[in-house]
Amino acid sequence: MDIELADHYDRMNKVVSELLKGSTPTQIATITGFKRGEVVEYIDEWKQVVRNDSTARDRAKEAISGADQHYAMLIKEAWKTVDDADQAAQLNVKATALKLIADIEAKRINMLQEVGLLDNQELASQVADTERKQEILVKILKEVTASCPKCKLDVAKRLSQITGVVEPVVIEVEESSGS
Repeated sequence: MDIELADHYDRMNKVVSELLKGSTPTQIATITGFKRGEVVEYIDEWKQVVRNDSTARDRAKEAISGADQHYAMLIKEAWKTVDDADQAAQLNVKATALKLIADIEAKRINMLQEVGLLDNQELASQVADTERKQEILVKILKEVTASCPKCKLDVAKRLSQITGVVEPVVIEVEESSGS
């Protein structure tokens, strides 16, 4: 009986480990080979155990805090890449790094929401903050690429993938004077 219980908690630990990395239940099922329904049950059971066990709650908080710090470090490094790309006028690298930042922020918010640390008010605030940052990033990219028609077109295509909006591109045509 103890071996079955140990196996159960081992399986739950595998699921929760992936959950804390930001994986969805479907992704966790693929990674672990468990059925998606089992994964959801392990997550629900883990949340219940954590709510009722102060030691587990403390460990979970430490794990989530560690993951949150990891995301913060990744975002900080990605911003360094943006700065370096800006200095070297590598607009494609800059655009990719900005998309990476948005993706990391989304995963971070998802992780915090999945483990129940963000209530609706906090989530709304985080989403609003992320949307505000996205608007700023889009504006920066448009301004930076304004003087390069090829870059402008490339960045507009990539921005549409992030925003879901087809970004308008105005291409200035220089008239040649005939003599």
